[in-house]
Amino acid sequence: MEPGDAARLGRGRAARALPPRLLLLPLLLPLLLGRGLRAAASASSSGAAAEDSSAMEELATEKEAEESHRQDSVSLLTFILLLTLTILTIWLFKHRRVRFLHETGLAMIYGLIVGVILRYGTPATGGHDKSVSCTQEDRAFSTLLVNVSGKFFEYTLKGEIGPGKINSVEQNDILRKVTFDPEVFFNILLPPIIFHAGYSLKKRHFFRNLGSILAYAFLGTAVSCFIIGNLMYGVVKLMKVVGQLSDKFYYTDCLFFGAIISATDPVTVLAIFNELHADVDLYALLFGESVLNDAVAIVLSSSIVAYQPAGLNTHAFDAAAFFKSVGIFLGIFSGSFTMGAVTGVVTALVTKFTKLHCFPLLETALFFLMSWSTFLLAEACGFTGVVAVLFCGITQAHYTYNNLSVESRSRTKQLFEVLHFLAENFIFSYMGLALFTFQKHVFSPVFIIGAFVAIFLGRAAHIYPLSFFLNLGRRHKIGWNFQHMMMFSGLRGAMAFALAIRDTASYARQMMFTTTLLIVFFTVWIIGGGTTPMLSWLNIRVGVDPDQDPPPNNDSFQVLQGDGPDTARGNRTKQESAWLFRLWYSFDHNYLKPILTHTGPPLTTTLPAWCGLLARCLTSPQVYDNQEPLREEDSDFILTEGDLTLTYGDSTVTANGSSGSHTASTSLEGSRRTKSSSEEVLDRALGMGDQPVSSRGTRLVFPLEDNA
Repeated sequence: MEPGDAARLGRGRAARALPPRLLLLPLLLPLLLGRGLRAAASASSSGAAAEDSSAMEELATEKEAEESHRQDSVSLLTFILLLTLTILTIWLFKHRRVRFLHETGLAMIYGLIVGVILRYGTPATGGHDKSVSCTQEDRAFSTLLVNVSGKFFEYTLKGEIGPGKINSVEQNDILRKVTFDPEVFFNILLPPIIFHAGYSLKKRHFFRNLGSILAYAFLGTAVSCFIIGNLMYGVVKLMKVVGQLSDKFYYTDCLFFGAIISATDPVTVLAIFNELHADVDLYALLFGESVLNDAVAIVLSSSIVAYQPAGLNTHAFDAAAFFKSVGIFLGIFSGSFTMGAVTGVVTALVTKFTKLHCFPLLETALFFLMSWSTFLLAEACGFTGVVAVLFCGITQAHYTYNNLSVESRSRTKQLFEVLHFLAENFIFSYMGLALFTFQKHVFSPVFIIGAFVAIFLGRAAHIYPLSFFLNLGRRHKIGWNFQHMMMFSGLRGAMAFALAIRDTASYARQMMFTTTLLIVFFTVWIIGGGTTPMLSWLNIRVGVDPDQDPPPNNDSFQVLQGDGPDTARGNRTKQESAWLFRLWYSFDHNYLKPILTHTGPPLTTTLPAWCGLLARCLTSPQVYDNQEPLREEDSDFILTEGDLTLTYGDSTVTANGSSGSHTASTSLEGSRRTKSSSEEVLDRALGMGDQPVSSRGTRLVFPLEDNA
């Protein structure tokens, strides 16, 4: 056998020895490759489909975001058009001298009209797919992450929905957009309103009636709160008996309603008073009460919410919890007052010791930011921003205003006046809108009628008894016509609405909100529209010069005259008033004004000798050079002889004990005298004998002697 034949024979044996599966491999290979290619193609098509689905979801999300942005623009445009229409109508009313309806009433009417259009004239543009049950959880979460097919979506808590209202949840996106977060009212709209009230305060008439204003604001608001709360608790019990109460309504809820509805806002009445130049003391009483009782009402409502008795029954009376709530009230009010005053003092120091007056724009911007931050700082620290920003405005007007440049003084007053106007009308427009767009209304005729009766009785118990006791210590009595006008002017407005809408989670709070809204409508339209006829019917003076003192005898004021005990009491009043006035005026004039402003005597003449270095550092150079004119030209800051009695029984006794009006006066502008101490100035002022004196800051204005 040849070698080649042996090789071929070996290969043949090896081929015959291969397994059958390997022999079939050439036949199976094309089939396996085909399946792999089809699987790869299928995977490729699945990936492409997933990418297409993801792209479609992103496109849908972008469209939803764009639609949401468009709806936000529409909602804001709606309110801007409402304000524009209100302004034009106000101009028409002022041009035609129409006074039966105030601008706030107009804003509410326009809000009602737009609310009806949005409620019944726009189709539902949104929907709810289904509700998801979380039965294993025992509380609601503020933020929820939901896993949908491997993708996580974030949802935020909007509030609780009653079992019977699940199918009636708002499905109109436009209506949802025009329903603002309640914090918008507190953090954005309320600060300029409250600050403007303090910054534009007419100090002369405010401090002349300070005792009465404090009594009405603090004691009156507390009395009104408890009377309304107890009467409404009886109404709630009646509703429970007749079967009109479908959920829980506790005594503390009634007290909370009494607190929020006791916040008066006679903006309509005050606007008419200002336009007609009604009696300045009546204006001061109403304005001062409304400014301070807003602050009292919000602190009082916070104290009632903080009332937590020990034990299982959290709504029973507990003496320890009651006194704790009183302590919380005092702590919050005093802390807020201190924070507002300190912020005003800091702003005064910054404007005094910097050259910001060379840059009016920066000065105005800093003033605006410091004033607004007072509200937010107080809220962040657990206090009440309304109280803080109010007293910040008063402090800014008394000190910081004197340090501002002429441009900044004009800008700040105009800026906050415009913000106050827009914010207030925005809130009243929203009130009209909310009657139809708000989804948590609870209308109860029994509760609404009972609330009107309780408010009337609470206001009567607030005004008449306090006026009686105040007249026992007042030299100028609060007449019956003033008392009737104050009783009539107890309107409810922006503060009551803002407090009511802040919490509408429970059935009781929803009923309170609806009732508060209707009360605001009634008082603004009916009572506000009847202000001018009421002034005429009560014979209250109009067309009064704001700087004119009240007449010695009229229906509004009755001066105690004559010899004997009345004269002795007048002399005692004069002496005690001078002492009390000296206590504040000396401290403010000798120390606070020189430290915080460019006015007042040099601190080197009022501080002890060992404080010479500190006195020279804190005293403004303008005081030494006498080149800086007194920055108190505004009549808001003028103190007259009537202010010598600002803290004793609201008497208005002059420096010599008389209450007459002196018109022939001249200012010794050419001879500004440098006084070593304001104490000597005040001593001479109070010891002038028959020559009355009025004080304008650090300058004294002496009337000319009448030789005729």
